[in-house]
Amino acid sequence: MFIKKLGIKNFRNYSDVEVEFNSKKILFIGKNAQGKTNLLESIYYLSTLDSLRAKTDSELIKWGEEFCNIKAEIQKFDIDVDLEVNINPPARKKLKVNGLSKSKSSDFISNISTVCFTTNDLLLLRGTPDDRRKWLDLAISQIFPAYVERLSKYNKIRTQKNNYLKELKGNINADTTMLDVWNEQLAITGSNIIFIRINFLHELQKIAKEKHNQISNSENLSIFYNSTIIGDITACEKFEFNNEYILENFKQKLEEKKLEEIIRGQSVVGPHRDDVSYFINEIESKKFASQGQQRTIVLSLKLAELELIKEKINTNAILLLDDVLAELDDLRQNFLLDAIGSETQTIITSVDTLHFKEEYLKDVEIFEIRDNCVFHKE
Repeated sequence: MFIKKLGIKNFRNYSDVEVEFNSKKILFIGKNAQGKTNLLESIYYLSTLDSLRAKTDSELIKWGEEFCNIKAEIQKFDIDVDLEVNINPPARKKLKVNGLSKSKSSDFISNISTVCFTTNDLLLLRGTPDDRRKWLDLAISQIFPAYVERLSKYNKIRTQKNNYLKELKGNINADTTMLDVWNEQLAITGSNIIFIRINFLHELQKIAKEKHNQISNSENLSIFYNSTIIGDITACEKFEFNNEYILENFKQKLEEKKLEEIIRGQSVVGPHRDDVSYFINEIESKKFASQGQQRTIVLSLKLAELELIKEKINTNAILLLDDVLAELDDLRQNFLLDAIGSETQTIITSVDTLHFKEEYLKDVEIFEIRDNCVFHKE
């Protein structure tokens, strides 16, 4: 997979920019607050229809403008594909592939895969459960685009259920017939999400464990999925239960929590409440791992994600590295750059070229970002 052209209009700090790429190794350099990350974010958005930092699409639009547009020409399996997203709130975003409108997100994002590694990811372990769920869901969508629709369906049902629970709040003698209907639908969609997440983490763990051991030499990485439905599940071993097992447990848990949900007026169990935890040598990393150990875990996860995409969809994802080299020591910097295959297109942002080996810079295409413009350096 290779991005050949990128065009953005009214996106973040850019009015109208078009960039053409001719190399597998791209470097954006420039001072802070010039918009280097915004360029990476636009590419990432094409692969996820989600932002690296914004909570709503409207935040992506340049101040004072009504819309923004992202276009790209990519090459996948030696075929050129044109992608376009137009964001113009409150209207629904418009998606086009080769000029044809797409109504389903999965039909759009299936055309491009990215793995993005930012300085914020280094806080993934000590961040909130919501941060870890978002990373997990976006990583899954790179391999299984239809997962986006399943997650969206679950969240819509949960919103409807929560609206109903607000009406019932505190009324323990209320008729719960409608609540049972919402719970049935929630259990069906939610159990599938949990099943997919656990199996994805199992596949990811196998690769991440090896990467982590190579960097640390002696440490053993373990990943657990912390489910409010079936408890803590280790990703080290293949999940031995099927979707039906999760579904039955989901229904049982919802029945157990029915009174509590009515009293609180909100859904208290389900994949929207789940988390992921990481252990080094059987010690929980969130509480006890050093900063260096946490960086090693996140680096291992990102490299594993890159490799898993290649394994599952038979093409390399585009790797986006946003200023992370400055946050890694020499050992982890070198491991990251050495681990990137020559067939992986890598786009890196950095203040300058000082963090790169002379060998790496030999065939790099460099762009300088300044004054809201992009300049190609010969």
